[in-house]
Amino acid sequence: MKDTDFKELSPRVQALKEEILSAKPCIEAERAVIVTESFKETEDKPMILRKALALKKILEEIPIAIRDRELIIGTMTKNPRSAQVFPEFSNQWLVNEFDEIGKRKSDSYMISEETKKTLLSCFSYWRGKTVNELATGYLEPETRDAMNANTFTVGNYWFNGLGHYVVDYEKVLTKGIRGLREEVEQQMATASKADPSYMEHMKFWEALLITFDGAVTYARRYSALAKELAEKEKNPERRAELENLAEICAKVPEYPAETFYEAMQSFWIIQLVISLESNGHAISPGRFDQYMYPFYKKDAAEGKISHEFAQELINCLWVKFNDLSKIRDYVTTLAFSGYGMFQNLIVGGQTRDGRDAANDVTFMCIDATGEVKLPQPSFSARVWTGATQKYLRHTARLTRLGLGFPAFYNDEVIIASLVSRGIALEDARDYAIVGCVEPQAVAKTDGWFDAAFFNLARVLEITLHNGKADGKQIGPVTGDLEDFKNIEEIIAAYKKQIAYFVNQMVLADNCVDLAHRKRAPLPFVSSLMDDCIAVGKSIQEGGAHYRSSGPLGVGVANVGDAFMAIKELVFDKKMLSLRDLKKALETDFGKQCDDEFSKKKYEKIRLMLINRAPKYGNDIDEVDYYTREGAQIYCKEVEKYTNLRGGKFLPALYPVSNNVHLGDQVGATPDGRYSHSPIADGVSPSRGMDVKGPTAAASSVAKLDHMIATSGTLYNQKFSPQALKGDSGLDHLISLITAFFAKKGMHIQFNVVDKDTLLKAQQHPEEYRDLIVRVAGYSAQFIILDKDVQNDIIARTEQEF
Repeated sequence: MKDTDFKELSPRVQALKEEILSAKPCIEAERAVIVTESFKETEDKPMILRKALALKKILEEIPIAIRDRELIIGTMTKNPRSAQVFPEFSNQWLVNEFDEIGKRKSDSYMISEETKKTLLSCFSYWRGKTVNELATGYLEPETRDAMNANTFTVGNYWFNGLGHYVVDYEKVLTKGIRGLREEVEQQMATASKADPSYMEHMKFWEALLITFDGAVTYARRYSALAKELAEKEKNPERRAELENLAEICAKVPEYPAETFYEAMQSFWIIQLVISLESNGHAISPGRFDQYMYPFYKKDAAEGKISHEFAQELINCLWVKFNDLSKIRDYVTTLAFSGYGMFQNLIVGGQTRDGRDAANDVTFMCIDATGEVKLPQPSFSARVWTGATQKYLRHTARLTRLGLGFPAFYNDEVIIASLVSRGIALEDARDYAIVGCVEPQAVAKTDGWFDAAFFNLARVLEITLHNGKADGKQIGPVTGDLEDFKNIEEIIAAYKKQIAYFVNQMVLADNCVDLAHRKRAPLPFVSSLMDDCIAVGKSIQEGGAHYRSSGPLGVGVANVGDAFMAIKELVFDKKMLSLRDLKKALETDFGKQCDDEFSKKKYEKIRLMLINRAPKYGNDIDEVDYYTREGAQIYCKEVEKYTNLRGGKFLPALYPVSNNVHLGDQVGATPDGRYSHSPIADGVSPSRGMDVKGPTAAASSVAKLDHMIATSGTLYNQKFSPQALKGDSGLDHLISLITAFFAKKGMHIQFNVVDKDTLLKAQQHPEEYRDLIVRVAGYSAQFIILDKDVQNDIIARTEQEF
C-alpha cells in the first residue's frame, strides 16, 4: 500500500537495499579461524582474559569491507547478509547440517567445500570445550527426560551466545572508549588488595581494557580502508564521502562524538563489536531517538546538518541493520524463521522524569521504517496517555503500509510491571524492548529473555494423560481423565504438572547459565552494562544492576479454550463423556481409526468442541477467565524461582514463530485442534476463533494479567488494507490501540495484508520480494519464511471494523 506521508528512497539507499534483497547468504569462516587460533595461544590464562584477547584478535584481523555508496560503514562479513561462525558456543549441529543448510525451506546459507574443510579443522580444537557441551553435562536425567518430552526447550542459549540486551550506547557516544577506559582505570587504582576477590576483579578490568584496544583498532582499520579507497576513487563526490568517513572513524568511537554523523557511525561500530563478541541475537538499539536527538538538535541549530541529509543517514543505517545475519540449527530456525536478528529499536513514550519523549529523530525513525521497508530494525513505538495525536497518527500511517511495524507498547502497564519487580521508577520509565516484546531497563539489565520456550499445550496434553507422554510416565501422577468430577479437578491436575515441568525448566536454564559463566563471559558487553565496571564482574557473574531470566509460555488460548470446552460440554451440558473425549483425543479425532463409523463419531466430537463451546477472543467473560487462569498458573509458578545471577525468573507469554513448531510436538487437544497443527500465537486467540471483530478480540486479550508477565506478552491482529483506508481507517486503528491499552493490554501489533496477496506470494515469490509481514515479535520477508509459518499467517483471522 502506498502512503503519501512516506517518500521514495534516494537512488543511493535504493541501491543499498537492492544489494540486501538480492544477496545470497553464505557462511564465512574467518572469525572461527581467528578465535580458535587465539584460544590455542592463551590456554594458560583466565577465561575472561582469553575471551578479551580473542575479541581483540578478531577485531584486528577479520576481513573488513566498505560497500559501494555506503554512508555508514562496517560489516561482519565480506558478502552481504552473510554469517560468521562462533564455534566456542556450539558447532556439532553445523557439521551435521553441512549438506542440508543450503537446501533449507527457510534461512538457508550457501557453504563452500573449502569453508567446510576450514571449519572442520577449527571444530576439532573445540571438542569438549564448548558452552553447549558443558551445559549438557550439568543436566540431570529427569530434566533431560522433560526436554525430550517436548515440554520445553532451552535451545536459544544452549547453542548460542547471549543477546537480548540494550547496552549503554549513550555513554560511548558522549564519553568515547577513552572515557570508559578512564572509568576502568579509576576502579583499578582504588581497588583494595584486602578484598578476597581482588585478583578476579583485576583480571576482569584488564580484560575490558584489552577489548577497548580492539574496538579502537577496528575503527581505525575502517578509517584506513576509507582513506585507501578515497585515493583510488574517480568520482569527486564519492571521494569526499570516503575522506569524511576516514576522518570520522579515526575519531569515533575512541573519542566522544561531536556531530550527528559521528554519533551514527560510532553507534554502528559498537553494534558490530558486540555482534562479533557473541552470536547472541536481539542486540537492540533501544531508545535510539533519545540518545541521538541531542546530536541532531545541536547540528541543526548550528546549521551543520539538513533534515534531508540526517534522514539519508538514518535510512542508510536502516539498511545496514539488515546486513547482519546469524546461522542457527535447523530446529531453532523453525522458531526464528526469516533470518531474524531482532534488533529492536523503540521510539516515543516518556522521559525518565515522565514527560513526552517524542522528538524530531522520533519522526525520522518512523519515516525511515516506512521508506526503507526492510525487516530490520524491528521497529517499536511506546504509547502513553501524554502521546500527541501527531505521533499516534504517524505511527498509524506506518502500520497501514503493511510491514508489521510498529509494534505498540503500553507505558502504563509496562512501567508499573517493572516497578513491581523492583525496578526504580526512573529506570522503568526509560525502558526499551529487546528481541520480540521484552521490556527492560536500558543499559542496566541482563534479562536472559527467550531463556526457554515452555509448551503449555503439551503440558495440558500430559495432564490429560495422567502425567504420561507417549506412554511414558514423565510427570507426576495426577489422575486419569475419566475420573475427574469437575473442571476444577482438571485445572488442579494441570497446576501440579505445570509446577513439575517449570521446576525442570528452571534447572535446565540454570545449567545453561552456569555454562556461560564458566566458558563464555563477555567483557566488552559487560563494560557497557551498569554496574559491571563498578563491581568488577561480568554480566555472567551477576554484574548487571538488574538480573533476570525470562522463559516464555506458548499456547495460552489452547489451554483456555480446552478448559472451557470440557466444562461446557462435559460437566455443564453433559453433551460429551470424558471417556469419549479421551478416545477422540487418542485417535486424533478419528484420523487414526480404521472404521468409518469411528472416524465420523470422533470428527463430530471435534466439531462439537469447536462450535458448541465459547471461544477466547470474543469478549466472553467465562472463557476469558479460564484462559487467564491457565496463563496465570504458569506465570505464578515461574516467578517463584531465582536464577544463578541472583535475579528472579520473570515470565513471558509469546512464541517468536515457534507456535508452529511447538504445535507439531503436541497431540490433539480439547479445543478441537488436530495433533501436530500449530498452537495459538502469543496471547492471541486461536486462528479463526475470534469471530466478533477486533474490539471484542482485544477486550478478551486485555482480560489476561499482563502485569504479571513482566518479560512480555505478544498480541497479533490482522486487517485487510481496505479496513484502514482514509482518515477514518486511521481513527479506528488509533481508537482500538488506545482502548486496548486503557483496559491494561501490554502490547499489540498488526499485519495489514489480504489473504489473496499472501497466496499469490507463495505461488510467485519472485514478484513479492518487498512483501514484509509480521510473523510474531518481528517482521520478515514473507517469501523466505518456512511454508508452515506462511500458512499460519495466512490462516489468522482477517479483521474488519
